[in-house]
Amino acid sequence: MKSKLMLVLAIIMGLITTFLFYNYMETLKEEKLSNSKMATILVAKQDIRKNQKISKSMVILKQVHEKSIHPQTAKNLSEIENQIATANIIKGEPILKHRLQNQAEETQFVSRKIRKGYRAVSVGVNMVQSVTNLIEPGDLVDVVFSEEIEESNKEKVVRTELILQQVRVLAVGRKMVESTKENPYVEYSAVTLELRQNDAVRLVNTQERGNIHLVLYSKLK
Repeated sequence: MKSKLMLVLAIIMGLITTFLFYNYMETLKEEKLSNSKMATILVAKQDIRKNQKISKSMVILKQVHEKSIHPQTAKNLSEIENQIATANIIKGEPILKHRLQNQAEETQFVSRKIRKGYRAVSVGVNMVQSVTNLIEPGDLVDVVFSEEIEESNKEKVVRTELILQQVRVLAVGRKMVESTKENPYVEYSAVTLELRQNDAVRLVNTQERGNIHLVLYSKLK
């Protein structure tokens, strides 16, 4: 009986010792964090989409412990100027410089803008079909197809249908970034769209048969 009592007491003392040691380590950890230096970083104020140009209104400054900062974390607003996200950035996530691309660099290769599993295909447009050349790279559009067909009574009618929705614009003419003071507006006669392979084939086929019109989405939330 005495040996069993000693065993129980030993287990209890062991649990108490473990609990006290754990509390001591947590207290020590908190003291180290409180004594560490704080630094300011940039975090996303909202969700930022891949290939979206980052503006100062999309980020906020946040104070964090200096030791917890990733080496690639942006700390100054000047580091995000004219930058485009190369991946989706979630609200509250630190802005990492290696996930940004300078807008000037993006003008060189449209292939860098195409998402995995998609293709780039261009369609010819005039002023009316392109919303009077007001469509910009990065916009979303619907694709409307119309063709003249002859019915059984020999009467010709125009048939119109919506064939694609929420298609991302990669480029207008040879311009692959939105118009700015440094990269001003230019007229164009072709728009390059990002599509799945089957949709790209469908678009080429319909363009050969009739007319394509692009319908622009609003960017207002």
